[in-house]
Amino acid sequence: MIDNNIKEFTLELVNAETEKDVIRILEKSGYWQDDSAWREYGDDTMNYSTIGNQQSSADNALVEKLVNSVDAVLMKECLKQGIDPTSDQAPQSIAKAQKQFFNIYNGNLANIEVSQRASLSENILLVATGNRRNPSFSIIDKGEGQSPLHIPKTILSLTKNNKINIPFVQGKFGMGGSGVLRFCSTENSLLLLISKRNHEICAETDKKLFGKDNSRDLWGVTIVRREDPKKNEKNSCYTYLAPDGHILSFSACHLPLLPGTYPKTFHEPLESGTFIKLYEYSIGPSLQSLITLNLYFRLALLMPNIALPIRMLEHRNFKAHSPAITLSGLNVRLDEDKSNNIESEFQTPSTGKMVADSQELDYSIYVFKKGKKENYAKNEGIIFSINGQAHGFMQKDFFVRKAVGMSYLADSILIVIDCSKISRRKQEELFMPSRDRLSNNPMRKTIERELEDILKNHRGLKKLQFKRREEALKDKLQDSKPIVKVLEDILRKSPVLKDLFKHGDKIKDPFDLNDAGTIADFNGKKFPTYFKITREFTEQKPKVCHINHRFRIQFETDVENDYFDRETDPGNLTLEYGGKTIQDYSLNLWNGIANLTMSIPEGKKVGEKLYFEMKVDDISQINPFQNKFYVLINKENKANNSSGNRKKPAGNSEGSDRKKESLLDIPKIINIRQKDWNSKTYEGFEFNRYSALKVKSIGDENGYDFYINLDNAYLKSEIKINNNDSPAVLEARYSYGMVLIGISILNFDENRRKNQKEKDDINYDKNEVSIYDLISQLTEAVSPTLLPMIASLGSLDIES
Repeated sequence: MIDNNIKEFTLELVNAETEKDVIRILEKSGYWQDDSAWREYGDDTMNYSTIGNQQSSADNALVEKLVNSVDAVLMKECLKQGIDPTSDQAPQSIAKAQKQFFNIYNGNLANIEVSQRASLSENILLVATGNRRNPSFSIIDKGEGQSPLHIPKTILSLTKNNKINIPFVQGKFGMGGSGVLRFCSTENSLLLLISKRNHEICAETDKKLFGKDNSRDLWGVTIVRREDPKKNEKNSCYTYLAPDGHILSFSACHLPLLPGTYPKTFHEPLESGTFIKLYEYSIGPSLQSLITLNLYFRLALLMPNIALPIRMLEHRNFKAHSPAITLSGLNVRLDEDKSNNIESEFQTPSTGKMVADSQELDYSIYVFKKGKKENYAKNEGIIFSINGQAHGFMQKDFFVRKAVGMSYLADSILIVIDCSKISRRKQEELFMPSRDRLSNNPMRKTIERELEDILKNHRGLKKLQFKRREEALKDKLQDSKPIVKVLEDILRKSPVLKDLFKHGDKIKDPFDLNDAGTIADFNGKKFPTYFKITREFTEQKPKVCHINHRFRIQFETDVENDYFDRETDPGNLTLEYGGKTIQDYSLNLWNGIANLTMSIPEGKKVGEKLYFEMKVDDISQINPFQNKFYVLINKENKANNSSGNRKKPAGNSEGSDRKKESLLDIPKIINIRQKDWNSKTYEGFEFNRYSALKVKSIGDENGYDFYINLDNAYLKSEIKINNNDSPAVLEARYSYGMVLIGISILNFDENRRKNQKEKDDINYDKNEVSIYDLISQLTEAVSPTLLPMIASLGSLDIES
């Protein structure tokens, strides 16, 4: 085809919206039926297994293409300056590239003005066209672009190391974002690719870095398709249009590839860069709506701290909303919307660092007001990110674990863990190559334990958990007293039942609090005037830590919560043992209390006494704050497998937020009626006419709350037909039975997990139902038979 014909052919493909239209254009040109005009993707006949084994969802696959566009724009800026991107002169991280090329301070888009973000977003566009159910998505960037000669070596390559030695880009796995192909048009997975080398990159720079290229001033165009297995072949194969093995090319100063004013599409000129169109993309029902709504929310979650903003434009037949929006990532969304969505004490997120397998991870804890988190995340509770892109998630069920005990906040907490600092090797171990899920490995296990410790000891979370629980149980406590009395009597008469309780017959009741002093509202200072240990651990009275466990040291200060993590003038903490700096520690600072958690240095033995020094300083300090403490290594505490001596009740110095807890004989039992089923008070529960028992954990030390649905359909039916017993008696039998069933299941699960822990064989990705969901399901299943079973079996005697 001559240049003009190729250009017209290209623009026809640009404006096509359906697989049927694309095939018609290719048939008209004679390419569709000509197998010799198609080249194997990645020059690999077996490429289907590689391409098909990437992202498991269409949204994650789309993110890969967008991230590649971000990389392309960063690469363009580097090459424009004549810098070898693999050299020491190139930025050594994405954050440094953002600062050097775009004056984005500290790798955070929130640090630049809204107008600047909007301007930058014109470099990368995501445009929705076609129909509403399976829209076509066009990704357009004004990045480095690729010449027709280099397209097969870069965008259409597989398992190549094109970016492996470039420190300021995200792509490392050499897949070219090919994961999107399995979600493109249903029958043939069609994708359009158009690219031209950026005209601002010096030809001599390209020649020096990549060799001679006579096609760098030409546009290259191709279509990717999936071909069914031919005879004697087991798998499909992805191929792309390349007559005689070469990408089609033509000369043109610019092409109308940029969207015009809505509703005009692909009207404005693009001089260079890359245009990719994903025909009839299977984005999924929940993301098919206006691009500026659900898909925008989802992409912000998947790219919490994206390096460059993206302009999202809607060019389908939608009305009533703005057709465009700037995507700047979850962190920017949270910063802009925090007053209406984030709890007042967490307007600045709770930040800190933790160490797992000698690798440092930074975390940010966001806590939403009731019902607000669903605007940002659904079931996700923890996001693991690298260089601003989500690489894996943990569900919100993590927060209801007994070791965490944040059931009343499970629908409100969102944690972002930045894994950018961990080594490349550890990144490979922690994340799957698809970059959308975590692996099962020891490091993940360590991270989970660190998170459990941070969350269950976080003063701000504990205080808010108490408040939410108090709101949920308001006016319900008196209702449970008769049940409590009867169950106490049952337990005294039955040692077997009594043994089912995790804590014997004593479970703490956080509602019976005795004041132990008062403390004023905390207003942190920009720089501390003191930073001191709350309890001295001297050589004569050291801190005791059991071998192979971690220990915690607490400090008091008057500095604001983000002191160690803020972008401007942060504080610095140095921990030393034997003159050597220790990095293996986690730190959380909240409202004047800093919890330092760390491990015993390797090679130490039982009986050794260790001396530590901790220094805290910043630009305002002439001399650092110094704290010294001793730690005695004790033998393993096999009796309770704890990491230290039993904690003493809080003393007067702790104030009103650190109150002493009294003990209650049994867990709280809360009666639920139909009017409560849809109440926002019980956020996170879904009651209906068949629900029976739902359980919430409130931590290792505090036990459980039991919610009994007394308007269960089967209970109400039994009350209606039973002429022998009063409704109160039947409800009591039903409640006692359900509670005892729940306790029994919890006890079984506790023993099972204890045995697994001893064998060190706990698996984390079995997609198993949580024990609380299991109790809900099993008690719902048994609710039709519980009362008839009690009545029938209770009347049995020897003769019968």
